[in-house]
Amino acid sequence: MPQNSSFCVLRTFLWPLSSLLVFSSYSSRPLLLHRRKMASHVVGYPRMGPKRELKFALESFWDGKSSAADLQKVSQDLRCSIWKQMSDAGVKYIPSNTFSYYDQVLDATAMLGAVPQRYGWSGGEIGFDTYFSMARGNASVPAMEMTKWFDTNYHYIVPELAPDTKFTYASHKAVSEYKEAKALGIDTVPVLIGPVTYLLLSKPAKGVEKAFPLLSLLGNVLPVYKEVIAELKAAGASWVQFDEPTLVMDLDAHQLEAFTKAYSELESSFSGLNVLIETYFADVPSEAYKTITSLNGISGFGFDLVRGTKTLDLIKSSGFPIGKYLFAGVVDGRNIWANDLAASLNTLNDLEAVVGKDKLVVSTSCSLMHTAVDLVNETKLDAEIKSWLAFAAQKVVEVNALAKALAGHKDEAFFSANAAAQASRKSSPRVTNQEVQKAAAALKGSDHRRATDVSARLDAQQKKLNLPILPTTTIGSFPQTMDLRRVRREYKANKISEEEYVNAIKEEINKVVKLQEELDIDVLVHGEPERNDMVEYFGEQLSGFAFTVNGWVQSYGSRCVKPPIIYGDVSRPRPMTVFWSSMAQSMTSHPMKGMLTGPVTILNWSFVRNDQPRFETCYQIALAIKKEVEDLEAAGIQVIQIDEAALREGLPLRKSEQAFYLDWAVHSFRITNCGVKDTTQIHTHMCYSNFNDIIHSIIDMDADVITIENSRSDEKLLSVFREGVKYGAGIGPGVYDIHSPRIPSTEEIADRINKMLAVLESKILWVNPDCGLKTRKYTEVKPALTNMVSAAKLLREQLASAK
Repeated sequence: MPQNSSFCVLRTFLWPLSSLLVFSSYSSRPLLLHRRKMASHVVGYPRMGPKRELKFALESFWDGKSSAADLQKVSQDLRCSIWKQMSDAGVKYIPSNTFSYYDQVLDATAMLGAVPQRYGWSGGEIGFDTYFSMARGNASVPAMEMTKWFDTNYHYIVPELAPDTKFTYASHKAVSEYKEAKALGIDTVPVLIGPVTYLLLSKPAKGVEKAFPLLSLLGNVLPVYKEVIAELKAAGASWVQFDEPTLVMDLDAHQLEAFTKAYSELESSFSGLNVLIETYFADVPSEAYKTITSLNGISGFGFDLVRGTKTLDLIKSSGFPIGKYLFAGVVDGRNIWANDLAASLNTLNDLEAVVGKDKLVVSTSCSLMHTAVDLVNETKLDAEIKSWLAFAAQKVVEVNALAKALAGHKDEAFFSANAAAQASRKSSPRVTNQEVQKAAAALKGSDHRRATDVSARLDAQQKKLNLPILPTTTIGSFPQTMDLRRVRREYKANKISEEEYVNAIKEEINKVVKLQEELDIDVLVHGEPERNDMVEYFGEQLSGFAFTVNGWVQSYGSRCVKPPIIYGDVSRPRPMTVFWSSMAQSMTSHPMKGMLTGPVTILNWSFVRNDQPRFETCYQIALAIKKEVEDLEAAGIQVIQIDEAALREGLPLRKSEQAFYLDWAVHSFRITNCGVKDTTQIHTHMCYSNFNDIIHSIIDMDADVITIENSRSDEKLLSVFREGVKYGAGIGPGVYDIHSPRIPSTEEIADRINKMLAVLESKILWVNPDCGLKTRKYTEVKPALTNMVSAAKLLREQLASAK
């Protein structure tokens, strides 16, 4: 990859912010920032670009339309723009190596040379072929497992490790990017996934006992970390940041001991180097706090003080190691609300009294990759709501405004504008709907369950639906073609009439229905051609939501989502899906699934208001979806899928907080469908998470059928049922991975179904892909679904002949 700074072309389409004037979201007046660097820090920054430049470059490269050099050029321009933006804004501790072509954990796997054998890597620097094969699979081998990054909607690639895994320094990306920034005159803080977190987030490779102690490999990975540290020091790095977010989890003594062992062994490598251990997403438990703050050779510790308010109390009550830096994460990296600067400054003043003026650094609570990029690009957003928001670029301004104020250079005008915006949000009449508040409050004392047992409901549904054994279905969406997106854009821009739009969508639905009939799928979907995103589509039709034009956030790889903003009380003014579902059902005699997104997923995949408890907002959404379910049933839709893909994602990281969350999350789902007839079949879907620890809550949701991602997880889900969990509802563990372009054979899918039949009764088993098909092409979807149906029919024949 070229390293010369001349490759860093600061194109105006990348960053509309000038080098000295950063526009505040609170005022149209430009805010002049001092060139003197303040004690400020950013944990990480979005890497897709403000207009998703990296997404389009990646997809062009994957499609063979552009070269590796083209991809590298776009990537370098983005990196350079980000570093220069933060430098010009006044950030003192600027992160590097937070850029990734796919995923930061996969980058760590590449750095450590921990490539599974099936990818045929023979050593040397890991290139794009091996890297993207691990992420996406290829024609010969499947991709590595993908799961959620803690409790976020970001997905990481799970490392696969074995006792004989050979670790070797195989990607010099961290050093290369540090040098790249330095060539621009910007001294950055290289960021590495910490060795303990890396191992704790890994899984035993296929064929290795699941009880294999991954931390036993700690001594094997540390030599590679030492090599990286040595190269960074030689390149001139003065700080290195180790991200160790697993420190916020409930760790046992052995796991905590691993941190002591790791950083004690690395300590000799730290000579002449400042080391920051960064945590985020929750409180750090007291034992973990004691463990890391007792480490020698560590210069500073970073804590999330937005989601970790108890950590703040811990610092005040337990003290802080003398002479160490506290990187105080007071600017929210997970949400898009403007910081309450006055409240944050009070917190920082309190902390300064504990740690000392020269040792306090103002920081973000976590990487800003979980927020949208730049509010400047939102030219169509409601002005009042816009004044309440701060995206990543604005959060950089907030961090520096707080650092300046802490240093005695408070920008009174900026703080006043911020206070006015905070007051506006609290008093705005558009935020509160008393009728909605009252209806949601009334839900708290009730159970909201369907009156009949699931086994009796399944019998009633089978009499009406008359489905074969091992019924086939898909999860909802079909490929979103360029033509389809163009039609939606033109309709939104008033370039085509409503009649033309309806006819175009109707034609697409008819095509999808006919295809499924040709493939002989049992329960059909309409393909969702009218939908931009499974959450945004519903939010656009509910009150209390606002939307952005360029508020994109990376979900995985090149996949980006544009989360709605829930700013007020939520209600459903009118039906949202009945028109399209009824139209689709009229085209076929097969059962047609009505497709809805569940309340917990809408909540967890939105930027949620932070002025009331999350469960109250969730109950409001549940009531809105309940009305839609009842209208679908009244319209004759016999199968209704209420996706809760994000239910597991929202599970708090600390066990002491999980029961409360699961109680209201499961209750919210049950609210949506508690009043339907026994003959109406309720499905739900979940994807890319570890469900084993919440299986009893999933059962308590009381859905008739649940479909769950399974193919990348080596059938981890099935181990729950092997271990004796009783499950009587229908279940469809995904039989192939839709996030890979690879097309599985009939035999491969049949083998997966057979593994399921070994632990699940045939009468409850469904056959379906892992997830929706919108990101795939029809050239991939048609043969994959053909093979899926063929595999189901093959197994039906075998089951019939075995009787």
